Amino acid sequence: MQTADVLDAIGGLTSQLKSYASKLPPVVHLAAVPTGVKPKPEAVDDYEEIVTRFRQQTAGTPYKGLTESLIESLEAFEAGKLLGSVQPLLAVLDHLERMQRDKEIEVGRIDEKRLAEYRAALHKILPGNKPELDGAGRGM
Repeated sequence: MQTADVLDAIGGLTSQLKSYASKLPPVVHLAAVPTGVKPKPEAVDDYEEIVTRFRQQTAGTPYKGLTESLIESLEAFEAGKLLGSVQPLLAVLDHLERMQRDKEIEVGRIDEKRLAEYRAALHKILPGNKPELDGAGRGM
C-alpha cells in the first residue's frame, strides 16, 4: 500500500461526509439531538466498505496504525455524529504528516496537495466555517 492508496480512502470518506453534511439542516432541533440525524443505510454501507478495504490492505504496512481512527470515524458516521466522523479523519491526516516528517513514508507533491485539499474539505464541514457567518458575534 502506498500513500496515494491511503489518500484515496480518505478522499472517499471525505466525499461521503461532505454529501451527508450537505443533507443536514442548518439547525438541528434539540428533539433530534439524542438520536442524531443519521445517514442513509447505503451511505453507511459505502463508508464501511472503504474502511474495511483499507483495513485489509494495511495489514503489515506502516499505515496499519491508522485503522483505529477510521473505525472510530465509521462508528460516529453510523450514529449520525458528523463531528465525531470528521475529527478522526483529521487525526489520520495529522498522523500521515508526522509519518512523512519522521521519514517513515514518502509523500510526493501531488499527494501533499491532496492531503491539504482533504484537510480543507474536512475543516469546511466543521461548524463555524461558514463564510456567511463571518463577522457574526462581533457586535454592531
